Amino acid sequence: MKNRILFVLFGVLSIWVFSTTFVAAGFQDILKGAQKMIGTSDSISESEIVEGLKQALEIGTGKAVDLVSKTGGYYNNPEIKIPLPGSVQKAEKLLRGVGFGSKVDAFELSMNNAAERAAPEAKSIFWDAIKKMKIDDAKKILNGGDDEATLFFKDKTYGRLQEIFEPIVKESMGEVGVTRTYQDLNAKVEKIPFADSLNVDLDQYVTDGALNGLFQMLAAEEKKIRSDPAARVTDLLKKVFGNK
Repeated sequence: MKNRILFVLFGVLSIWVFSTTFVAAGFQDILKGAQKMIGTSDSISESEIVEGLKQALEIGTGKAVDLVSKTGGYYNNPEIKIPLPGSVQKAEKLLRGVGFGSKVDAFELSMNNAAERAAPEAKSIFWDAIKKMKIDDAKKILNGGDDEATLFFKDKTYGRLQEIFEPIVKESMGEVGVTRTYQDLNAKVEKIPFADSLNVDLDQYVTDGALNGLFQMLAAEEKKIRSDPAARVTDLLKKVFGNK
């Protein structure tokens, strides 16, 4: 049964990767094409299974990165929007009360803009991890939980992504005015009686927010097909994910 599941999965992934009508036709049409493809080959090697999964994951991770990298990718998505740091939230009412509301809003927007600028760098890091994927990784992703692929990428890439993201975030925050706005806010807070200093490591805070949002988007995309029966629009999908 496991070999048949892997065989069916490869058929689906091959159509996904190589179909030139992927965007226009939609996933359901591609699956119909996959049904015709299944059965045309008598056997398939483990290496072919891995390569098919690798190419499919390249498309999936690329899509997630593109979604968060676009203008408003973080700020306009309430699921991954980077909120004001806790210390700023505590002082928010005071800051708005003394006429700094526009700077608070600009600060929040510019943090998210900085995350969007760093996000494209994740694509090559993800793809490097995919190239190194082994057959055991592929089987674990197929037979695992709703976020097994996401966990794979976290394990293989999170540390490297932190190293890459943080300097980009720092530079971006300088360009879009995050650091200067934060300094203005902090200076204002320090002048308010009984108010504490904001005391935030902005580079770390925005980097963590950017990565958390990215992996959340990856998990959401992965979960759609794994856990939502309504998303299994053909018998083929039901067979792949219903018999793990």
